[in-house]
Amino acid sequence: MATGMTKTQLVRHMAEKNELNNKQSRRVSLRRWLKWLSKKPRRMAYSSSPGLGRLVKSARKARMGRNPQTGEAIKIPAKTVVKFRVAKAAKDAIAPKK
Repeated sequence: MATGMTKTQLVRHMAEKNELNNKQSRRVSLRRWLKWLSKKPRRMAYSSSPGLGRLVKSARKARMGRNPQTGEAIKIPAKTVVKFRVAKAAKDAIAPKK
C-alpha cells in the first residue's frame, strides 16, 4: 500500500468486509463517515477517527507576507485552519520503527 488507496478501492474494500455491494458500501460507509467528519469540527476543537488520526482546529495569527510576483509586502489576516494529526497506530502501520 505504498501509493495509498483510491476512493473506489476503499469502497470495494469496505463492501467486501461488510458483505455489501459497492453501491451500498459507498452510500452507507464512506459518505456517512465523510459527512460526519466534515460536520464535527464545526462544533468541537477536534474530531477523532480511531486508528487513523484526528482533525484539529488551529488559529493562525495575522502576519505579514510577500506577493511572490511583485515582492510587495501584504498583510495576511488571522484565520482558523484545520490540521490533520496522524494516529500512532497509522504511523506504525505505514512506517514501522526499525
